[in-house]
Amino acid sequence: MASSSSTRALIDVAMGRKPADLVIKNGTWVCVQSGEFIPDTDVAVKDGRVAYVGPDASHTIDSKTTLVLDANGKYLVPGLLDAHVHVESGMLTVTEFVRAVLPHGTTGLFIDPHEIANVFGSKGIRLMVDEARRQPIHVWVQVPSCVPSAPGLETPGADLGPEEVAEALGWEGVIGLGEVMNFPGVAAGDRKMLAEIAAARLAGKVVGGHYASPDLGRAFHGYAAGGAEDDHEGTTLEDAMARARQGMKVMMRYGSAWHDVAAQVKAVTKMRLDPRHFLLCTDDAHAGTIIHGHMDRVVRHAIAEGVSPMTAIQMATLNTAEHFGLSREIGQIAPGRWADILLVNDLKNFQASVVIARGVVAADRGKLLIELAQPRYPAWATRSVHLPRKMKADDFRLPTGTAGSGQVLCNVIGIIENQAPTRHLRLPVSAEDGEIRASLEGDLAKVALIERHRGSGTVQVGLVSGFGFQTRCAVASTVAHDSHHLIVVGTDEASMAVAANALAASGGGQVVVKEGEIIGQVDLPLAGLMAVERAEIVAMRAESIVEGFRACGCKLNNPNMQLSLLALPVIPELRITDRGLVDALHFKLLPVIEGPAR
Repeated sequence: MASSSSTRALIDVAMGRKPADLVIKNGTWVCVQSGEFIPDTDVAVKDGRVAYVGPDASHTIDSKTTLVLDANGKYLVPGLLDAHVHVESGMLTVTEFVRAVLPHGTTGLFIDPHEIANVFGSKGIRLMVDEARRQPIHVWVQVPSCVPSAPGLETPGADLGPEEVAEALGWEGVIGLGEVMNFPGVAAGDRKMLAEIAAARLAGKVVGGHYASPDLGRAFHGYAAGGAEDDHEGTTLEDAMARARQGMKVMMRYGSAWHDVAAQVKAVTKMRLDPRHFLLCTDDAHAGTIIHGHMDRVVRHAIAEGVSPMTAIQMATLNTAEHFGLSREIGQIAPGRWADILLVNDLKNFQASVVIARGVVAADRGKLLIELAQPRYPAWATRSVHLPRKMKADDFRLPTGTAGSGQVLCNVIGIIENQAPTRHLRLPVSAEDGEIRASLEGDLAKVALIERHRGSGTVQVGLVSGFGFQTRCAVASTVAHDSHHLIVVGTDEASMAVAANALAASGGGQVVVKEGEIIGQVDLPLAGLMAVERAEIVAMRAESIVEGFRACGCKLNNPNMQLSLLALPVIPELRITDRGLVDALHFKLLPVIEGPAR
């Protein structure tokens, strides 16, 4: 917030008593606060903030000290805001994420570091908060609310309670309580969840929502009564309408794998609901995606789905700023606000030609013009994979409990392409010599979850359908939301062991093994979640994982994201954790094998 002295400086510039640091001339003002496109507009900037916006700012220019940019009629757009994103899902540090998205016009991020929180707890959150504060753009942090996300059904690397949450809510740079994923707990009046929500309200912070269920009945209403102020888990038109009607901001996500804008935005374009309550976000965006586009990509997509350019821009700027109580600071081009301004040629094919962040020309035609300091990380942050021994093929057997062969009825995780939910399949599966093996013909692979935080050596083995593998292979990852144990899926037990051991040796990441040989690998030494390299390098290595999936026969759009969510027990319907197979609709453990098929 501007001090009285800086406010006086803004007034002096607006009045022509002092010169501006920067003046943008001849732009078309995208005035999101009034919904107007105003041509022939100048903007004067002082100390990183807008001092004057209107016709002819020549009275603010000193020919010797003021930098003047001629917009030549280009649109002047507020910097874009990502309303909800997990930086760790990009496999990048905060610094490298910012380096990648800033040239695309993103000048504000609202991040929920519950990935690193599940590995390292409060010290992991603090690591992210401290790094966020050093960025040239606005990066606010939401304190993770559910560590673990499903108590009793998984074992995270840390456990955060109301006291730890309340303390972190007071840290500088913290904007709210992160997505409250334990929606059954809220509906049931769980004391821990209600205490954390109360702490956020007492601190005057926003409470993030996460209602990951198709049930819009009594449980949904109970969750809404709990105080969630936004939700990004909707996937349908009905979801969007229900959330808006209950007073939640509808966060529509368009990331690397979750494409939920098209269905939900019909609440605005078809049902004519008030668009002020709709926000855009990415939620999870891989390095390979963000090097080509970030929130500009989301805006383009919303416009392609029938949203007017003005409304789409409002959904990525002013609406988000108002939701988080920051419209005095960001989200619009107006006096007193930070000078986060994009010069854009064509709103429908939305791309920033120039990006100004906090009054500094930060990028031009996709090239970053400013330097970002590379942080140094403590040793503990790069030592997070703890296995008591090397894994063997036998660790991934799935015995039936009897010596014979025949068919048994199994609970199987079913993949849904481009969506976070899975299907709970109950399938007859052939057993041979007392155990179940993967079936290429039946699109049946094994999935195993290996506890990696405490070095217990616990391995849970289940079955998954939908990857479409066509050969002996395995893919392993220490990115396994939200507890982030070591997860491995494969058709061959020996390959699964090779993949798991490779990640234990590298300190974390993702790896693909085909016919016993490693064909793709990305190392993520920071918490087993993030690389410390540039986005383009990480994207190239991450692409080797996608190519590895394809080489194994998988044709899914974003299979590594699908893999990473197989262990998340707060999104229906079926998941696997270090405790076993989880029915995420009823929050209970299930056996993989129910008994003989009939």
